[in-house]
Amino acid sequence: MSLPSVLLRLVGKLPLPLLHALGSVLGWAAYGISPTYRRKLRANLLQAGYSDSRLRREAIAEAGKMACEVPALWFRPYAEVTALVREVQGMEEALAVRAQGKGVLFLTPHMGCFEITAQYAALLTPITVLYRPPKMGWLEPLMVAGRTRPNMRLVPADTSGVRAIFRALKEGEAVGFLPDQVPGEGEGDWAEFFGRPAYTMTLAAKLAEREGVSCFLVFGRRLPRGRGYAIGVRPLPEKIEGESATRRLNRALEELVRECPGQYLWGYNRYKVPKGARPR
Repeated sequence: MSLPSVLLRLVGKLPLPLLHALGSVLGWAAYGISPTYRRKLRANLLQAGYSDSRLRREAIAEAGKMACEVPALWFRPYAEVTALVREVQGMEEALAVRAQGKGVLFLTPHMGCFEITAQYAALLTPITVLYRPPKMGWLEPLMVAGRTRPNMRLVPADTSGVRAIFRALKEGEAVGFLPDQVPGEGEGDWAEFFGRPAYTMTLAAKLAEREGVSCFLVFGRRLPRGRGYAIGVRPLPEKIEGESATRRLNRALEELVRECPGQYLWGYNRYKVPKGARPR
């Protein structure tokens, strides 16, 4: 077992309230050390219309919690991880659709604890989850090991993974991935996100419109003082006349973020232009 694996497993044994407390410190450290991160976080908040310093402080701390809770969610026994889910709302409708033999698409943005949502879904139904390999190569085997749970199948975000996603939906199974990751060149369209064009993946948007597929947004909200998580599930809103598929997706994400803005990952470079993509 590698040293990083040993260290992450040891950290994962710490109580969740302590991990979240350490995460708050880590979040402020990252904010203080990196001018680039600090600039992006503040600019993205302002772009969405948030200038309140209290909300900014919350977002800084929540970003650190997101990092520090990962070892617990990857390396604790599965039963312990799913037991951290204290409340669930809206899952019944998704399971009813699944029971009818339709494919279910779960979309979880960079908001709250997105690691817990797929693990909890796997407790109820088989699910295929698309993931993007991290830039640090040594982290990928740890990620795969930590996210591999009963009923959960991980596939990389490449041609083989996309084929696996289509196959699972065609067979009436559940799939899940993050819809607000910036896609590569040729894999997205420009659509407004909080009033500014953002390169938005077409895969999620088009799958949501696919016949025989029901799409749901999923959000794992952190409860205060490390008490655990509350999972909310809701159908993707209907398209407005004249609206593109990618704008529909971004509008739905905006509405979700507005409900709990402090737990959105505002430091993520959502508005970057991928290499080779033509700026709008």
